[in-house]
Parts: sequence; C-alpha cells; structure tokens
Amino acid sequence: MSLHEHCRMMVGYNAWANARLYAACAKVPDADYKSDQGAFFRSLHGALNHILLTDRIWGARFNGRTAPSWTLDTILFDDFGALRVAREVEDGKLVDFVARLDEEQLAADFRWTRKADGMQVAQPLWAALAHLFNHQTHHRGQAHDVLSRLGHEAPSLDLVIYQRESGIGFRA
Repeated sequence: MSLHEHCRMMVGYNAWANARLYAACAKVPDADYKSDQGAFFRSLHGALNHILLTDRIWGARFNGRTAPSWTLDTILFDDFGALRVAREVEDGKLVDFVARLDEEQLAADFRWTRKADGMQVAQPLWAALAHLFNHQTHHRGQAHDVLSRLGHEAPSLDLVIYQRESGIGFRA
C-alpha cells in the first residue's frame, strides 16, 4: 500500500467513524448530550465541537491560510444538527484534499505554526495528516466512553470494520 493509499484509507475511515458516532449521538437526549461527564471537553457536545474545531485549524494550515485563533474548547455550534452538517462538510473537504495529493506532495515538507507557543514546525505532510487522523480517533474514543457511561449504545469504530466494509486494506 502506498503512502497515498494509506492516507486515503485513513481519511475515509475518519469520515465513516464520524458518521457512525454522530448517528449514535443523534439518539441521545439533549440533556445527556450536553451534560458534563468529566471528560476532557466535559460532554459529548464539547468533544464533537473540539474535533471539528481542530480539523478546521488543520484545514486552514493545509490550505496555506492562517489558523483561526479559537481556544481549543470553543463551541462552534450550539445545535447538534448544525454541528452534524458542518462535520459532514468538513469530512468531505478533507477527503477531497487527500484525494488530490500525490506521493511527492505527501513526502514534501509541510510548514506550520504551533498555536501553543508560536513555534515554527516542519514535517512531511503525511505526518501532519497522521496526527490529524490520530487526534480524531483519540477524541472519538472519549465520546464513545461518554456514550457508554450515559447508558447509550456506542457504535463500533474499529478500523478493521471499516476496512472490511470498504474493501480498503482488507483481503477476505
């Protein structure tokens, strides 16, 4: 599997996992969805907003724009429905971005400025994308835990299920 194929698999997986997680969260009453569960971003609502927010920060960086100056706990959308639509749009943008890349672009240096301290960073673009995919997985795991603690059904988000369903990276 080439680096590009791997990144395409991961961006597809992230969109698939986000869709499954949002479908589960759509069944949660608003009081539970927004309740403080002691998670890193307090609630399902906080976690989902954080994932979208950081994806938008990275999207700006990937497209040569200055990253927005939000704090990492900024709530972009108070309404779940609007947040879900924004998530779907953002996933589509990321899928399209990765599809347009080639091996040379993925291996090339990608330069960005770290929000926390203004440090200039250079790394291969594939490594920055790997961070984005891993970051989403990390916080989806937190949201998955909150769903379980609240007694709601938490979907299976395992990569191997996506691979089997999509046929990418899987041999029957």
